[in-house]
Amino acid sequence: MTDLSLKHNQVTTALGEIAVAETGEGPVLVMLHGGGPGASGVSNYHQNLPALARRFRVVLPDQPGFGGSFRPTEADLEARSITEITVDAMFQALDALGIERFHLLGNSLGGAAAIAMAQSRRERVTGLVLMAPGGGWLPFGPTPTEGQKAMFRYYNGDGPSEKKMADFIRTMVFDHKQFGADTVKARYEASLEASHIEFYHRYNAAFARRHGMDPLWRDLHQIKAPTLLLWGRDDRTITFDGAQIMLKQIRDVRLHVFGNCGHWVQLERQHEFERLVTDFLEDVK
Repeated sequence: MTDLSLKHNQVTTALGEIAVAETGEGPVLVMLHGGGPGASGVSNYHQNLPALARRFRVVLPDQPGFGGSFRPTEADLEARSITEITVDAMFQALDALGIERFHLLGNSLGGAAAIAMAQSRRERVTGLVLMAPGGGWLPFGPTPTEGQKAMFRYYNGDGPSEKKMADFIRTMVFDHKQFGADTVKARYEASLEASHIEFYHRYNAAFARRHGMDPLWRDLHQIKAPTLLLWGRDDRTITFDGAQIMLKQIRDVRLHVFGNCGHWVQLERQHEFERLVTDFLEDVK
């Protein structure tokens, strides 16, 4: 039986400290979390670790601005996008951990970083799983989407509250009744760290200034790793209608769509998510 105790590291990079949690043994699977308030590697994926750690060495970094990792400054975000900063920091952290080749999974904001990593250092990414990734999709409807607006609102106005967190979660998922008061409270409390709030205001301003995520869709053809796309049909944040360009431009790609499912596939369809990811990555040569 896999030991599911998490090992926590603070990895030093030239940009700042990156918090990394690890568990399991086997091929390395790096999992990048989404960008909602209070997000972190462990908070996004803790429920999936018992299944995935049986087959993989699971590596959970907190991306810059989130969890225990460094907070990009206004100057940092003026010079480079959050995706560019994250890609640089992730490769430096993986180098420091002695990880050369790895499977890579990313959701939403973390999906954007995963796309950019697979585009820029193609020889290092062996298998790629993208869950409703930012930057790689071209929506047919207006942007920002409903879910993106909910993220922008969370820290604005009167600031964060449990009610606003409950509203945010309702926007992220298809059936919010799956997620009770304990989930809302835990995510709300994680969102209150002062430096994270300061970062989030800078991040939202930079997002608006750059008119959204980096246009990673322009270079999707550069991805060489076998790729699995996972999408909730009812996602109101990174909408499923924008997936078509990824299917057309990524060379080795397959898609699984979940009905009655929103933006948090790993939670809303937990066991199916775990099975699909495991089966796909174990077939990657």
